[in-house]
Amino acid sequence: MTVGLAGFVLLPWYMLDDGLFSFSWLSEGYPFDSDVAPALFLVLQGQKMWLAPLGFLLVLPLALWGKPKNDPVFGNVLIAVGLAGLAWFFAQGYGISLRGWNAAFLNDMFGKLPDRQFGMGWGAALVGGAFLFLLTLGIAARGAIGGDVFVVSSIGLIVGLVALFILLPILKLLGSALVTEDGGYSLYSFAGKFLSLRIWGLGCITGGSRCGVAWNSLFLAVIVGVVTTLLGLVFALIATRTDARFQKILRILTVLPVITPPFVIGLAIILLFGLSGVFTQGWAWLFDIQPTRWVYGLPGLLIAQTLAFTPIAFLVLIGVVEGVSPSMEEAAQTLRANRWQTFWTVSLPLMRPGLANAFLLGFIESMADFGNPLVLGGNFDVLSTEIFFAIVGAQYDQAQAAVLAIVLLVFTLTAFYAQRFWLGKKSYTTVAGKGDAGVHPPLPSAFTLSIGSIAAFWLSLTILVYVTILYASFVKLWGVDYSLTFDHYIQAFSVGWNEFGLHWNGSAWDSFFTTLWIALVSALPTALIGLLTAYLLVRQRFSGKAAFEFGTMLSFAIPGTVIGVSYVIAFNVPPIEITGTAIILILSFIFRNMPVGVRAGVASMSQLDKSLDESSLTLGANSFQTFIRIILPLLRPAILAALVYSFVRAMTAISAVIFLVSARYDLSTSYIIGRVENNEYGIAIAYATALIFVMLAVIGFMQMIVGRRNIGRRGQAGSARQIQVAGGG
Repeated sequence: MTVGLAGFVLLPWYMLDDGLFSFSWLSEGYPFDSDVAPALFLVLQGQKMWLAPLGFLLVLPLALWGKPKNDPVFGNVLIAVGLAGLAWFFAQGYGISLRGWNAAFLNDMFGKLPDRQFGMGWGAALVGGAFLFLLTLGIAARGAIGGDVFVVSSIGLIVGLVALFILLPILKLLGSALVTEDGGYSLYSFAGKFLSLRIWGLGCITGGSRCGVAWNSLFLAVIVGVVTTLLGLVFALIATRTDARFQKILRILTVLPVITPPFVIGLAIILLFGLSGVFTQGWAWLFDIQPTRWVYGLPGLLIAQTLAFTPIAFLVLIGVVEGVSPSMEEAAQTLRANRWQTFWTVSLPLMRPGLANAFLLGFIESMADFGNPLVLGGNFDVLSTEIFFAIVGAQYDQAQAAVLAIVLLVFTLTAFYAQRFWLGKKSYTTVAGKGDAGVHPPLPSAFTLSIGSIAAFWLSLTILVYVTILYASFVKLWGVDYSLTFDHYIQAFSVGWNEFGLHWNGSAWDSFFTTLWIALVSALPTALIGLLTAYLLVRQRFSGKAAFEFGTMLSFAIPGTVIGVSYVIAFNVPPIEITGTAIILILSFIFRNMPVGVRAGVASMSQLDKSLDESSLTLGANSFQTFIRIILPLLRPAILAALVYSFVRAMTAISAVIFLVSARYDLSTSYIIGRVENNEYGIAIAYATALIFVMLAVIGFMQMIVGRRNIGRRGQAGSARQIQVAGGG
């Protein structure tokens, strides 16, 4: 309630012209100027009188002062206030806009308004959040989930955020699937678009030249999901179960593809294996054959997506592989199981949560990928590029884009529920509240040799791709003039002096600094919201849990192109008017990347024994203290995965932000695309190379801050140690 009153009394109610992160309002007639005035001052001046009921509802809970929380009246009043406040909050927000009433029938019922209102700002945000908290506090007071305020409030917070920043934009866009050319609504028109041969055609099977884009996307996504999961497992085993000398370089190179800006890996593959590529021309000369465009289409997409998405599987699986209890493996060997039997019947089944989540992420990433198909797709059309061209092409058909998004959503939901069915209700707990002094047994020799060979091949290909990228950034003009130069870096990142001091006069600096601070700001809330959601999914029971999980994964199942367009449609007008600001970029990054934190957290938390929570609660800690001091310290691999992935995806995102960037907030990827469109490939690759080194440095810093999880096994610092569960105690 205090936060809500602060928002109502102290902070500007409406969005300012220079965004949420500006404090210029303090010197612009605050608090009496209507543009920067808090709601209370607007009401006292006789303006925006529809805000007055919100203030009354905020002070109403003061009537409960001194009343015990277990009194039914306490919970009932808070629930009523919360519901009434939220209802009025959104009714006045969506009912009144720039031109008065948003609907003609409201104007007929109440008459023309003397005033209008703009998009909501910090004051409105705090008031809305306060009503949501009052509602959850009342629900907890009525005994929901054992009266646990932290859990009930967390569920309410996640539900509110998901509803506002995932469901609302997507529903607004998908609603356009029913729109006809004349602006009406028709199920018949929707059915015609949904069942078109362009989407579901089987020409490649029946003798035609092409299959529908739906089958192309599904086939590619399944292959990529399987291959990236297997490779991620291979790298996780090598990093945690072997003494391979190339472990450190493996960890670095498995991260490199995911921190590479879009189009760059595709361009490198074209430079190597395209029609005029080094290897294609060398192969043609060596065997006297005609070079072909084989890399365009399914082969090139498979190579590019495998390189790009294997690191995601590795980041998810490395914590899961580390978490498998050595004691269980030692017990199997005590019962005369050999190394292969131990791995196949004990170790691998305990990794199933990680394998399932890695496949799901690889599958969804492939479905939603936009950059690689745009560069390497050729005649192999997929859903993501079809959606893009439906929106930005000459046809500008939002209805067609929405129909394609529904098809994609059907596939990803099927994968989601197939994953849940495969995992079943079995227990995968391997980390309990006591130290595990076991040592992982060695892997089978032949198996170790096999996975080592696979890793060596992947490392060789990755090194080749990145050497090509690095070399191309210094080449004057690839394919024409291979002389080396620093001109590309100088043009992008030159620094000079003028009468005002240091001057960042390179053409890339503005987009670089903007991208860096937005990525850093969005990374932490992305990880925290994702891990909090994972905690609720794994450790709590509540009705609607399946729908809750589906909502948190929905944004990841929709292509970034659709997310970007849906954000423009939903947040371009009041009451949430943030298009063209930094906050819309930050929100898109948070809720686009949040599912990675969720899946990484779910995979790692599935291995933590619930007795840890129970012991903490028995000793007097509440759920919040247990989450902060017990659960989070044991989720360091998941925290690192969420932080790294959210940061680098914000640095390299393109499909969503291409619709959200503005002249004031231009990002690195849009800058790179601009250079590619102008055939300035050297500058584009030089900028991408610089970004890679910057992201590697930030990732190393994050890893140092997060640290390693200590689960008390031999071989860690030379001694067996107990789990550090109470803030290092």
